[in-house]
Amino acid sequence: MLEDEAIRLNMGVATEIARRYHGRGIAGDDLDQVAYLGLVKAVRGFDPSHGSDFLSFAVPTMRGEIRRYFRDFGWTIRPPRSVQELQSKITAAEGELYQALGRSPRPSELAEHLGVDLELVVDSLAANGCFAPMSLDAPPADGESGPVDRLGGLDGAFNSAEARVALQPLLRKLSPRERKIIEMRFFGGCTQAEIGAEVGVTQMQVSRLLARLLLRLRQQLESTDAA
Repeated sequence: MLEDEAIRLNMGVATEIARRYHGRGIAGDDLDQVAYLGLVKAVRGFDPSHGSDFLSFAVPTMRGEIRRYFRDFGWTIRPPRSVQELQSKITAAEGELYQALGRSPRPSELAEHLGVDLELVVDSLAANGCFAPMSLDAPPADGESGPVDRLGGLDGAFNSAEARVALQPLLRKLSPRERKIIEMRFFGGCTQAEIGAEVGVTQMQVSRLLARLLLRLRQQLESTDAA
């Protein structure tokens, strides 16, 4: 049969496509078989009336079959279900659009074809790395830093982030004079004498103003938490 002959002639192409996915957590022999299955589907589904050559349709079909297999059996880290489900739709759409366009579809074209947001398509395409994430202990390539070296460090301001977020709207309600006193004392590191000279009051008055301001802010924070 012509179908059998087309399959036999293109098995090498299927093997080469599968080889590019080796080393991602699934046995190479399994991937070869999946690629052959994709080849069979491509042979049976190819429509020469569209004017494109067979491999332009078969290659994305085989790739899609492999990606579908990874989606179902190869997850090491599972992304959101919406991303997983969209990958199968993207795989089918890639084959259709490849034959219609004569080239690989762009993410924007996939999003329009599927009627979904471009951001979701990009997330789904990028989720392939979840099949075999890199170990933090993986040795770095020559001239490159290792995974651990690229990790971020502790942010010294992290512990005070919640307090800054809570205080920001309260500080906006202060008068210009009150805000000036707070900024000079807690952000500028000024002494009470320096603050008094700036705002035109005595050092003792600055001390009383700060005490009242801090008490008011504390009460407002407690009121906000209670609400």
